[in-house]
Amino acid sequence: MKTVLITGATSGIGRATARAFAKNNYRIIICGRREDRLAELQDELSQRTEVHTLLFDVRQKKSVKESIASLPEDFANIDILINNAGNAHGLDPIQNGELDDWDAMIDINVKGLLYVSKAIIPKMIERRKGHIINIGSTAAKEVYPNGNVYCATKHAVDALNQGMRMDLNPYGIRVGAIHPGMVETEFSEVRFKGDIERASNVYKGFEPLQPEDIADIIVFVTTRPYHVNIADLMVMSTAQASSTIVNRII
Repeated sequence: MKTVLITGATSGIGRATARAFAKNNYRIIICGRREDRLAELQDELSQRTEVHTLLFDVRQKKSVKESIASLPEDFANIDILINNAGNAHGLDPIQNGELDDWDAMIDINVKGLLYVSKAIIPKMIERRKGHIINIGSTAAKEVYPNGNVYCATKHAVDALNQGMRMDLNPYGIRVGAIHPGMVETEFSEVRFKGDIERASNVYKGFEPLQPEDIADIIVFVTTRPYHVNIADLMVMSTAQASSTIVNRII
């Protein structure tokens, strides 16, 4: 049985991905900051497979390192790492941006991904196998008005994905990124800091992607024959042509 570790597993794409892997008989490590949600998901998934929870904030490098080092023997050898934890905070022009928002996005989207990867890659190198999937965004491929720092962090994920693939190539470790467009999750609610009405308007007038759509793709990508590495994949709903061009019927 293969073992998969998923960050940001308490909601959205991460939670859907955990459910998808559970259906496919993987041993699962779910990570997140919300203990109640982790416990609830563990109860659900344990009906199908072996599950372990890790409670940490990816921004806290000491906590990340200690949590992953604490994994019991049965879960210690991670075959697949899904770097899913990420957030957007604010949608302001650069001159109006809040420093705390910038710090949060850089710390979670970039540094958090690095901290988790750093804790897991050495064992993959020892075993000379493994698969890392980095969840980016269409914002990794284009910059849009008021996206400034968020787009910069996702461009960084894109660059790190390429760098990881090069550096880990000699060890037979697969590395790839999946870049979703608009997915109907808590993403916009977080970006707009709890403004439910503004967040809901993001997904009005068209059929956005659902977390399950991305989860299905992640499972597909990670179940290809080992000589196949899907290195970079951008996914949007049919109604979406770019980060900002959406065919809305209102």
